Amino acid sequence: MVYEKLMGMEQSIAMNDTLDLSGDGGVVKITVKQAKGDAMGPSDDRPLVDVHYEGILAETGEVFDTTREDNSIFSFEIGTGSVIKAWDMALRTMKVGEIAKITCKPDYAYGVAGSPPEIPPNATLIFEVELLACKPRKGSSISSTQDERSRLEELKKQREMAAALKEDEKKKREEAKAAAAARIQAKMESKKGKGKGKAK
Repeated sequence: MVYEKLMGMEQSIAMNDTLDLSGDGGVVKITVKQAKGDAMGPSDDRPLVDVHYEGILAETGEVFDTTREDNSIFSFEIGTGSVIKAWDMALRTMKVGEIAKITCKPDYAYGVAGSPPEIPPNATLIFEVELLACKPRKGSSISSTQDERSRLEELKKQREMAAALKEDEKKKREEAKAAAAARIQAKMESKKGKGKGKAK
């Protein structure tokens, strides 16, 4: 029943809401519900995502996993390999409040091994995913992340200035050393000249 419902949704959605994220048909995303225009999506500053989802075996229409029954939330960090490839790819394109149907071929899901006993080998999976939130890493914040970048940039500038100052001081020392050597040489030449005059 759930599978038939999802199939009906797919038929009712315009083609421009369908995205081939992998370029080979391996990960196809269909937008079921658009997010609001000002909604945020995952980013380097907000890589932690909270989602509701329902997973279906494409071949049988059987629901093998869901957070809907107990209204639980699944959280993970994008780009760390903690979820299947299809999820990493699809969630990057979503915004908070959006609901999407993601069809995943085996190469972008659990491959030839599957994930027994729920997911058989070489299974194509269909997920309905709702992005609930995207947040900074624990112990971090957007402002602290930006502050850290600013601090590193400032530190880099300070190091460059210190290196330039050090190089300038080195050059001045070499010039002073050369000038001192020239003065000593001049004095020695002067003494030699005076010595010759006395000998006469």
